[in-house]
Amino acid sequence: MQLIQTVVVKQILTDKSRQDLHEKFKAKILQLTKECNQLQFEMKRMEKTKTLPPTAIKSQFEKEIQTRMEKIKLVEFQIEQLHILPLGSEMKEREVQALTEIKIGDIWDERLGQPIIIIKDGIIEDIR
Repeated sequence: MQLIQTVVVKQILTDKSRQDLHEKFKAKILQLTKECNQLQFEMKRMEKTKTLPPTAIKSQFEKEIQTRMEKIKLVEFQIEQLHILPLGSEMKEREVQALTEIKIGDIWDERLGQPIIIIKDGIIEDIR
């Protein structure tokens, strides 16, 4: 019988992975900033059409802008933490689903322990 199991993927922090993550975080900030600017533009455009009450329009758009600003602050915090972490640290990158084969006689706790995949510079280093 096969079961679907969650597997944690961790990345070992190296100079290359630190640089890659930093670039990914900067791109995310840029994307969120563009979304904020687009939302502000759309808010002004809708206020001029006067099809809806201005307070309702402004309230909804400001809520969306605030959500993105909070995401920007979170990504900025992640960048700060990235620079604090020493090289060789293991960072949780994501979780993936995997099929696990079980059969009669297997020890339940050993078969369904949390498996971990360790990656270093894009190459699988270890499977625990």
